Amino acid sequence: MTANVSGRDAVEDYINRGLLGLWAPVCKSVQVKEGAPYGIRIAGENLVLWRDADGAVKCVEDFCPHRGAKLSLGEVQNGNVACRYHGVTVDGDGTIVRVPAMPECALEGRRPLKSFKAVDCAGAVFVYLPSADQPEAPEFEPPEEFVSDEWEVFPCMTRWDCSYRASLDNAADPMHASYLHADSFTLAYGSKQDTMRLERTDKGFTIERVNQRGVNFDWTELVVDPGMIYFRLDIPYPDGAGPGGPFRIIGFAVAIDEETHHSFFWRCRQVQGVAAESWRFLYRAFLEDRHWHVLEQDRVMLESIPSDARRREMLYQHDIGVSRLRQMIVRKAKDHLKAQEAALDQKTA
Repeated sequence: MTANVSGRDAVEDYINRGLLGLWAPVCKSVQVKEGAPYGIRIAGENLVLWRDADGAVKCVEDFCPHRGAKLSLGEVQNGNVACRYHGVTVDGDGTIVRVPAMPECALEGRRPLKSFKAVDCAGAVFVYLPSADQPEAPEFEPPEEFVSDEWEVFPCMTRWDCSYRASLDNAADPMHASYLHADSFTLAYGSKQDTMRLERTDKGFTIERVNQRGVNFDWTELVVDPGMIYFRLDIPYPDGAGPGGPFRIIGFAVAIDEETHHSFFWRCRQVQGVAAESWRFLYRAFLEDRHWHVLEQDRVMLESIPSDARRREMLYQHDIGVSRLRQMIVRKAKDHLKAQEAALDQKTA
């Protein structure tokens, strides 16, 4: 009989390491350069990415099957990645294609490494991290802003020394903006008192202030679907901030390990053509530093929260979005772990 892997502690440990069964951004597209491998750690897994002869991103474990050296320290040869230690070469499926020190070596043709589906989208590389209940990658369905001709979008990526769960909780809590960001460019307005309303959607929920809209960071949509978790929110901009209406943020929080994560924020505005170029210039020249100032306030606050704070926190009405998000993540984790437990039972039967 196997241990109960779906108990409360097991579920928490699994979530803290990084929820699987999702497409997740792992780096900016420009970081995976032609001819050079790029290494990154996601959800406790060391990955290496590179571009093949057609420019498509490939991704496998960052581990040479010969002696365990990091393939990310190697080089790209004919669309494959070669270890710098002894030259052992692996393709995008994780198969050893060449052992140059010993032609016709018995290792050639073997597939010892896990490979991962990867997609370039909206200036970032997304990788699918399989789970026990969803080992095959579902269709890649990014936020609509990423593929729409009506939106101009570009990403920023930063590392925070706290759990990815803290970032997601923060996004599900619009009320914090009136306090934490009260001295910022656009978040200094509106009431500091309100109640929150939660409305379920097909892929998650929206959490919004009841008595205020279009004044501050007043609502968030959380998307928790079978293949992706992210949030969407609007920040009102004054007329002087250029065309396109509110400043929209699409955000992902991606675990590196239990204590660190990458925060990805897509800056979005509904502009096209010359207006899009104008907004990019305006943002880079005048607004970007202010946006980073807001993110830095979030980072400092979230990194100050103890990792075991959930054991002592006292939630109230404003936290209905946080509570709902946590419930949905726990439900996904339990499904993954039940599938894992069933597979273990079948293997040991």
